[in-house]
Amino acid sequence: MAENKDLLSKFDPLIQERETLLSTGVMDPYAIVMDEVKSPTEAICNGRETILLGTYNYMGMTFDGDVLQAGKDALDNFGAGTTGSRVLNGTYQGHKECEDALKEFYAMDHAMVFSTGYLANLGIISALAGKDDYIILDIDSHASIYDGCAMGNAQIVAFKHNDSEALEKRLRRLPEEAGKLVILEGVYSMMGDIAPLKEMVAICKKYGAMILVDEAHSMGFIGENGRGVCEEAGVIDDVDFIIGTFSKSVGTVGGFCVSNHPKFEIMRLVSRPYIFTASLPPSVVATAATSIRKLMHSGNKRAHLWENSKTLHKGLRDLGFNLGTPEAQSGIIAVIVEDMMQGAMLWQALLKNGLYVNLARPPATPQGMTLLRCSLCAEHTVEQVQKILGMFEAAGKEVGVI
Repeated sequence: MAENKDLLSKFDPLIQERETLLSTGVMDPYAIVMDEVKSPTEAICNGRETILLGTYNYMGMTFDGDVLQAGKDALDNFGAGTTGSRVLNGTYQGHKECEDALKEFYAMDHAMVFSTGYLANLGIISALAGKDDYIILDIDSHASIYDGCAMGNAQIVAFKHNDSEALEKRLRRLPEEAGKLVILEGVYSMMGDIAPLKEMVAICKKYGAMILVDEAHSMGFIGENGRGVCEEAGVIDDVDFIIGTFSKSVGTVGGFCVSNHPKFEIMRLVSRPYIFTASLPPSVVATAATSIRKLMHSGNKRAHLWENSKTLHKGLRDLGFNLGTPEAQSGIIAVIVEDMMQGAMLWQALLKNGLYVNLARPPATPQGMTLLRCSLCAEHTVEQVQKILGMFEAAGKEVGVI
């Protein structure tokens, strides 16, 4: 009898890398438990007071009083969950209200809510582009975008990150009559850099390509009304689809797509991750709708978050850290470290001093680099930002990064 092949053996190099790292005494950076979350910026981690700088809670809505009350009321009135898909019994009044809030927020005709942001990309991308179509995407696109492409049957063409000339070269070579979908991101989540959307959208229009922009890391924060990089660049009316998530600025969980396309509603009947996934619990869509409506009037919070980002970026750069962008471009600041071991040591030194950031490693990171990814919050005080800089200085010197 033939011996069973171990299907997990392909992960042996990763298992070995993890065991080597943990054997040095470094804590597992991907197994942190929040013992208690006290606010959008503070928690108890491993028994000690910790400033949170790695949560994507950009606008600090997770503890907003109105948001919490909306969730409690929906829990009491509609129960814990829907136990069904949106196309069956899973559309409650709250789901429609959440979609109405999105339409108002973006000033668009259509909105479709998914159970996660990942599923939004999976469901929209896989349904849009078929086997005779082309998807043209930035090589640094998020995993959910690549997975949406893999789920569909379209031809995939990647171009160099944020390179408008490379995008045009790819489009120029494609058959003129073919269906083309260009996928871009407003803010790229690893480095925190923004896409040159004004140039890229013009190029897409020139070659007759439809445009999908993932604004997960810019919704609520960037743009006069918080509608993202599309709004800031003045192209929001020129893109066909905007994808986003509730797990960043909105402060809960879920995903969405908004569009002005007159045929958009048919997506509810052709998007498999929408059809075959249980819908969000009533309490979640209630918190999301309330948060979205409050984000429409959060100009002061947006301004404060920009000041936090600029202050931290300049402070880290002045200390001698290697950063992912030459200036603050978003709520994300990436600290580049030479290797995984040194990155893990810096991450642990920060955590022991009471600061949580994300440790990002290959293959998630661009060009195989190791990053300490900081994501700021509008609720971080001026004093907290200064304290964070002090923690980085101490930890950086301790492990020899600066």
